[in-house]
Amino acid sequence: MAYQSLRLEYLQIPPVSRAYTTACVLTTAAVQLELITPFQLYFNPELIFKHFQIWRLITNFLFFGPVGFNFLFNMIFLYPFKWNLRYRYCRMLEEGSFRGRTADFVFMFLFGGFLMTLFGLFVSLVFLGQAFTIMLVYVWSRRNPYVRMNFFGLLNFQAPFLPWVLMGFSLLLGNSIIVDLLGIAVGHIYFFLEDIFPNQPGGIRILKTPSILRTIFDTPDEDPNYNPLPEERPGGFAWGEGQRLGG
Repeated sequence: MAYQSLRLEYLQIPPVSRAYTTACVLTTAAVQLELITPFQLYFNPELIFKHFQIWRLITNFLFFGPVGFNFLFNMIFLYPFKWNLRYRYCRMLEEGSFRGRTADFVFMFLFGGFLMTLFGLFVSLVFLGQAFTIMLVYVWSRRNPYVRMNFFGLLNFQAPFLPWVLMGFSLLLGNSIIVDLLGIAVGHIYFFLEDIFPNQPGGIRILKTPSILRTIFDTPDEDPNYNPLPEERPGGFAWGEGQRLGG
């Protein structure tokens, strides 16, 4: 029964979020089992462009990076925290503002990944997955500005402040905030080009999903039994519980 329940829950995850989360889990598990090493995954422009190790353009987004700070703390807190961010907000975006627009969601992945790879040429980041997660959080937060968040029961704020609170949390833990700033910057570029600029006087839509992506990913029929995550409870852990203003 437990297996069937988990299987049904897994199959209810929308396709892009399911594929991305599964790839992250399998990649991280393969490293932990020593089937592969982080040295085969990290972002290295020289190895990519001179030695044609093209897979690094993808794998550097799928691994958390080496365990640091404190192993026990990472395992019982930071890892679930990061997985919750990556899975939860990716799924809520796909089930929310990208509902029925799978091709547009895939295009956002490609656009964000391209920009981060481009910026990665100029900053010393070897894994871009956490920056990609912050991008997802940023886009979700800007599209849900009236959701109120609670961070560990200490801070109450509206959703658009969430990426900055997470950056402050990273700083508090002694981590580099370059990752967070990169995710915020790429998320803002996407949000501006997709949601703000086209609605300005004289504005145009610059980001257009290629027709080939629509042919591959968009389907006209919806599953009547589909059960999306409620966006009014975005956090999963107590740190991220939220409710809409007036709710």
